[in-house]
Amino acid sequence: MTPQNNQNADTLPVLMPIENVLVPSHLDGSSGTNRASGNRPQIAANNDVDAIKAWLARFLDTKTTFDNYRKEAERLLLWSTMAMQKPISSLTHEDLLIYQHFLADPQPASRWIMPRGRRVARTHADWRPFAGPLAPSSQRQAIIILNTMLSWLVNAGYLAGNPLSLSRQRARIAKPRITRYLDEELWLEVKLTIDMMPKETDREREHFFRMRWLFSLLYLCGLRISEVVDNTMAGFFCRRDKDGEERWWLEITGKGDKTRIVPATNELMVELARYRREKDLPPFPLAGESVPLLLPIGGRKQSMTRGAVHAIVKSVFENTSIRLRQRGEQYHAIADRVEQASTHWLRHTAGSHMANSEVDLRHVRDNLGHESISTTSKYLHSSDDARHRETEAKHKIKW
Repeated sequence: MTPQNNQNADTLPVLMPIENVLVPSHLDGSSGTNRASGNRPQIAANNDVDAIKAWLARFLDTKTTFDNYRKEAERLLLWSTMAMQKPISSLTHEDLLIYQHFLADPQPASRWIMPRGRRVARTHADWRPFAGPLAPSSQRQAIIILNTMLSWLVNAGYLAGNPLSLSRQRARIAKPRITRYLDEELWLEVKLTIDMMPKETDREREHFFRMRWLFSLLYLCGLRISEVVDNTMAGFFCRRDKDGEERWWLEITGKGDKTRIVPATNELMVELARYRREKDLPPFPLAGESVPLLLPIGGRKQSMTRGAVHAIVKSVFENTSIRLRQRGEQYHAIADRVEQASTHWLRHTAGSHMANSEVDLRHVRDNLGHESISTTSKYLHSSDDARHRETEAKHKIKW
């Protein structure tokens, strides 16, 4: 299958984000060969961009999901119109097989891939839809998302059929264990990197205590990066358990706008108090407080972006890697591993370490906000007080 070549290059869209892209009429899908006909559409869209936007509108209230879904729809739209020179609503099963190979190696790289090491705004002239070739797991995720989109457009009466439905594979057996986490040895090295941060000036101390607080929050609570930036300190509350002991909790609104409460252990509350004192705040949050869980350096009381938090965490992993390499060649393998780590690795690290410390898996599930341990775990219910006691006793950061 080769791209159509009967259109002049000037009639192709310019590569830019979906909210700004201008698709010529012969590529906009208004006359796509896979458009549904003879029915009553359930959406008002008459071109592919508007149809995609109608699908994306369902996820506006869930930023992470919206961003991921927009990214995959945008990539397909740009590839379809620029590389295949046809609208999405004319793509065939064979075209989408070609697209799956493209995801593994987007070429030419200068057109599709961001300059190495650069992160630019979507409005920047250097913006590209890819940061690099997609790993096999990311390729599968992209196709799952696109299959969801195309199926919805069929149900909405916009498309006649879903060309991806012909190539859907049986669900792969899940890997037996999580591999993207830090073992105890690497976790100790990461904490040592943080402890070695300079603390002489007020600004250095502010950086140091913010880093300790961030890593405590990510590890002890197992939070997602989106949960760190989207929640406030008003989520902390204290209540007595059945034995009359006061226990702190953190209420988190997370993925899918689902709310859970996470044990705020004594270690976490100590770090919180230290961090808040450095920010000239009372040691413990007040009811209704609007202060974000993590603050920028300086006096501003505003939320940080996910990108900024990711960069802070990556700096620790990179400094840890540099320090390990300086010890000699025998440390290069673990230096490579910690260099690959991301913020989400800390969530996997928290879950893995809790499980290794024999925390009840029901408590791990509830702490991390997972739907279930297995298909039968929906029949299990863990006591909040027991979960707090076991998390307190067995899951520690040990600064």
